[in-house]
Amino acid sequence: MSVNKEVKRITVHTLRRMKSKGERISMLTAYDYSMARILDEAGIEVLLVGDSASNVMAGHETTLPITLDQMIYHASSVIRGIKRALVVVDLPFGTYQGNSRKALGSAIRIMKESGAHAVKLEGGIAVRSSIKRILKAGVPVMGHLGLTPQSIYKFGTYVVRAKEEEEADQLRRDAKMLEEIGCFAIVLEKIPSKLAKEVAESVSIPIIGIGAGNDVDGQVLVTHDMLGITKEFHPRFLRVYLDLYAEIKKAAQSYLQDVKSRDFPNEKEQY
Repeated sequence: MSVNKEVKRITVHTLRRMKSKGERISMLTAYDYSMARILDEAGIEVLLVGDSASNVMAGHETTLPITLDQMIYHASSVIRGIKRALVVVDLPFGTYQGNSRKALGSAIRIMKESGAHAVKLEGGIAVRSSIKRILKAGVPVMGHLGLTPQSIYKFGTYVVRAKEEEEADQLRRDAKMLEEIGCFAIVLEKIPSKLAKEVAESVSIPIIGIGAGNDVDGQVLVTHDMLGITKEFHPRFLRVYLDLYAEIKKAAQSYLQDVKSRDFPNEKEQY
């Protein structure tokens, strides 16, 4: 029997067992009760309340504008929709960088006010003190290396990261450091698949990839992207499973027509 089917609730320990048995981990984003309920019932092991809500829910160009209060609101909604999945919440930009005390306060607010199970932070050695302080307080932390969207203005582009050996070496060191200080998993975003495989094999904690190839321990996508709700985002790593944009638009147009023609509501749909 798979590890997934053995447990009633997914925990950080479950993910480590899944890695040890070679069982792949599925992770998708969720920002609201209704979607979280569907994804949880589908069996997705990890739901990420991503700061990508800034893009797909609020329409911002980057992830930077979303606030801690807004992340807590989204996380609380997701928690009410799940029974089994592990819920991880992004610490938004400006709530942990450069100040470990502020980072701890941010993480505690998320855990206490939303009921989430873990937090995620972007970066390696630069945020080491913040991660250590959060971990010391008993809050599980997921790392995030490679392309880190909160640093978009530093990078200036969303191109593949760690193609040069110097940056690849730093990523290797950062991954080992995150493992050593106690992170339970790491997301690797948009890096060469060969490097991602090397990192996954070099650490004991699960490596979740997004644009990092198939030789890692699991995969994550933004749900709105894989369902075809967003239309402007077409990276190579994205597989679109539905075209909900077209389906929802078609349904809305049918409703519009039925209202205009007075077909809706009919006699059976009124009191």
